[in-house]
Amino acid sequence: MLPGRYGDHARGRNQLSLIRDLYSRFRILLHEVAKFGIVGAIGAIVQFSVQNPLHFKLGLGALTAEFIGIVGGIIVTFIGNRYWTYRDRRAQGRELARETLLFFAMSATGTGIQLGLQAIVTYGFGLKDGISYNLATAFGIGIATLFRLYAYRTFVFRGAPSGAAMEQLEPETAL
Repeated sequence: MLPGRYGDHARGRNQLSLIRDLYSRFRILLHEVAKFGIVGAIGAIVQFSVQNPLHFKLGLGALTAEFIGIVGGIIVTFIGNRYWTYRDRRAQGRELARETLLFFAMSATGTGIQLGLQAIVTYGFGLKDGISYNLATAFGIGIATLFRLYAYRTFVFRGAPSGAAMEQLEPETAL
């Protein structure tokens, strides 16, 4: 056997243990971020599918078309986040109104971020071609998504995940 082989094996086992420990510590966050990303991607597809025809085919202004597209995306993401991403954190009864109001308030802030970036690119830099328009949209979605992820987890869907959710997220291990 080659020297150091057992040391490499032990080191690999320690690294695997570290990864497993990190995963178990952050598993709920990782699962929520993954689900949030999937829901957000669907919302972005809705946004692009609405705003591009409105702007390029029907001649609506850049910001008006983007705003209408964002609203479509927000509706989709509200449903996806409430009933899938944060289903174990969502409010019940009276708290539903608070949760819904906060979701749309935080979404409005994200909308401001997106429209502000689009305004800078379109009107500030004078870049009005389709590629610039869509790149500005994508960049705006990215920046607004970071804000929304923090805001939704912190202020909107703030309840602790239920024990059932934790059990569902447990990795299966062989004994």
